[in-house]
Amino acid sequence: MKKQKMTYQLYRYTGTAIKATREVPFELKLSAQLLLDEVCFNWNKQRLETAINHAIDTGDREQFKQLCEEYRSFIWE
Repeated sequence: MKKQKMTYQLYRYTGTAIKATREVPFELKLSAQLLLDEVCFNWNKQRLETAINHAIDTGDREQFKQLCEEYRSFIWE
């Protein structure tokens, strides 16, 4: 079977350009925002857990107290 080839020839359009816009559905916007929120929440929580564990390992009480205050907002339900 032979492969078919397509050839395109482009011509400059002399008229005014038309801008076409397409509205994104609300459900898609909402699901994308929820997914991004979830990813950011988990990343920030993991980063804080790592920092708290590092503060415990190094014995830095002040940093541990500060990070625990920030972490409370992640575990509050």
